[in-house]
Amino acid sequence: MMRIMLFLATNVAILIVISVVFRLLGIDGVLLESGGIDMGALLIMAAIIGFSGSLISLFLSKTMAKSGMGVHVIEHPSTPLEQWLMETVARQSERAGIRMPEVGLFDSPDPNAFATGWNRNDALVAVSTGLLRHMSRDEVEAVVGHEISHVANGDMVTLALIQGVVNTFVVFLARIIGHIVDRVILKNEQGYGVGYFIASIIAELMLSILASMIVMWFSRFREYRADEGGANLTSRRQMANALRALQRVHEPQDLPAGEFAAFGISGKIGEGFMALFRSHPPLEKRIAALEQGPY
Repeated sequence: MMRIMLFLATNVAILIVISVVFRLLGIDGVLLESGGIDMGALLIMAAIIGFSGSLISLFLSKTMAKSGMGVHVIEHPSTPLEQWLMETVARQSERAGIRMPEVGLFDSPDPNAFATGWNRNDALVAVSTGLLRHMSRDEVEAVVGHEISHVANGDMVTLALIQGVVNTFVVFLARIIGHIVDRVILKNEQGYGVGYFIASIIAELMLSILASMIVMWFSRFREYRADEGGANLTSRRQMANALRALQRVHEPQDLPAGEFAAFGISGKIGEGFMALFRSHPPLEKRIAALEQGPY
């Protein structure tokens, strides 16, 4: 609830900042002369559009993970390795102060793992068959600790809320740009013409690129926090060794289902401009952060 209240307050604060900026730049005068916009109503509409998709994805995340990733939830361990994995998750969950998540396996040759769920006490932690095959138990334990930390930190909820906030202001600002183009530049005075819709769509596409950078920046930031959490649940040496084990993979791959890429332990690292759109920092930077001490 506190997170939701903080993000609602953030929305209000950003609206106030936008209003002040518009006033200083004279944009509010332009809007009034061109018929005006009900900023409050526009923000409410934009919030409904912006938050609906991210919140629906959040609440359905476990269901989508199980079906989209082919996750087999372990209810009754059938092998000693599955039994050990369940015991590891149970022990780390207790230490992290959360209810034990569901534990699952998904078939993938690449070593990876992810956590998802709509809240910290109703989560899913899943590891790939490749992770269990290519990494030692100490390394797997650290990876599990990383994912448990994601859950304990409430990263799934926070990411969904941030996505909702940036989506809201993409829609909000795109509609204002469309209004200015249609009424001020094209001088259309009877309803909204085609210029409004074309300008809004183009602005929404351009602003969405910037929004993605913001969301991915947060995703990279929370990876450092989860690494630190994994080190606290195991040891700094174990967490660093697990990341080095991931470096042995020639080219770490994103999780197959795109919406879960940000929840994996590793992923592809883009170069140059494309690095701004990656959900994970380079493994060498994560290892260096662990070796330097608490993040």
